[in-house]
Amino acid sequence: RGARQGAAAGRELWSSQEADFSKARKRLEEKPQSIQRTKGSEILFGIAPCSLALSQSRRDLFRLFLKQSSSSRRLVTSEFVLQATARGVPVHHVKRRELDALCRDGVHQGVCLEATPLRFKSLEEAEKPDLGDEESPNRQLIWLVLEQIQDPMNLGALLRSAYFLGVDRVVTSQRNSCPLTPTVSKASSGAMEVFDVYSTDDLRSFLKAKAAEGWEVVGTVSKPEDVENVPVIGCLEFRWNKPLIIVIGSEGDGLSLETQLLCHRMLVIPPGRALHPGIESLNVSVATGILLHSICSQKLRHGD
Repeated sequence: RGARQGAAAGRELWSSQEADFSKARKRLEEKPQSIQRTKGSEILFGIAPCSLALSQSRRDLFRLFLKQSSSSRRLVTSEFVLQATARGVPVHHVKRRELDALCRDGVHQGVCLEATPLRFKSLEEAEKPDLGDEESPNRQLIWLVLEQIQDPMNLGALLRSAYFLGVDRVVTSQRNSCPLTPTVSKASSGAMEVFDVYSTDDLRSFLKAKAAEGWEVVGTVSKPEDVENVPVIGCLEFRWNKPLIIVIGSEGDGLSLETQLLCHRMLVIPPGRALHPGIESLNVSVATGILLHSICSQKLRHGD
């Protein structure tokens, strides 16, 4: 009987050790291979950002990484291979976990692209080439100015709305603002890859200069009682007939007081019901989408 118990204990010990070895081997197999990045590069991820980056000439492109595909994704994969081949970009087929590691578990949809970062453009380098067209007397220009937008998801959503609704230019403040990261590009559904974004290190001087040129500068606010010394108007009543700048403030604090005082008017979105304290405002990108649609639809009606 003792021999049988000893044999059983031995089998249990062996089984336990085998299970431990099996787990260790599985962990090693699951550990993604480390892919060495090109110095100074970043990893774009997602179908729209990668496809649009491949179709433009705004970035230097190093490598395209595609998930080893099932039959359902072969069409997408073959289109990417064609795009990459046309640009002379090497294509690597890798496992999903390699893609997860490359983009730090972003939603890559089976596609990552190694490329140089996009930078903000300075206003000086792009102001002049557009002026002939922009000063056409019938043209209603609209620029979106962002003061200290810090969340990359918000910035991406703002760029997507601005591009879709027909904003002519987006300008951000350099200080305390989110850079143009791969997360911003993904949140913009790739709009960042085709839409120039400008920045200024002196937002107030920029707004003063545009006002002196005849532009109307319009700020935004959640509640009319938060504003002093600047007229407040509901976005549906707002009308415009000259070049327009809409200034959007940071996620938490809105527009700074100094910037508010440079605005000719402040826009507010009227709520549809009495609001509970603590949920009295909209997400900044949602509010901006509503405001831009209200304002840009006038531009579409009037035509150029």
